Amino acid sequence: MKSSSEENQRRGNRAKAVLPVKVKGKDSAGNAFEELAHTLDVNANGVRLGSVRRELSTDEEITLFYRQRKMQFRVVWVKKMKGSSEFQVGLKAVVQDVEAWGLSAAALRGDAAPMAAARAGVA
Repeated sequence: MKSSSEENQRRGNRAKAVLPVKVKGKDSAGNAFEELAHTLDVNANGVRLGSVRRELSTDEEITLFYRQRKMQFRVVWVKKMKGSSEFQVGLKAVVQDVEAWGLSAAALRGDAAPMAAARAGVA
């Protein structure tokens, strides 16, 4: 039987990648918003965002736009950054997509140098 801490841990490693994204959804007050943010790390199952200026509610579904891709995520956790009005947000993919970020599958598994793959994907 798994402990609750084991169940809450992410599946797989995340590749460190700072990629620009547009975030669209509803904030914790129920107001629709659309703003720019960036990823801090990614994998096929989820993403951690930085520079989010709206407080989001857990379990809320939001849409991320990266390049020509549109992806659905569910908010798993929200953390207010000290000394700032910004938040970091942990998201879980509604539909898993290994190719979503344009990074190699090896980088998303943590097998390769993720930053080199991320830089190649940003160009």
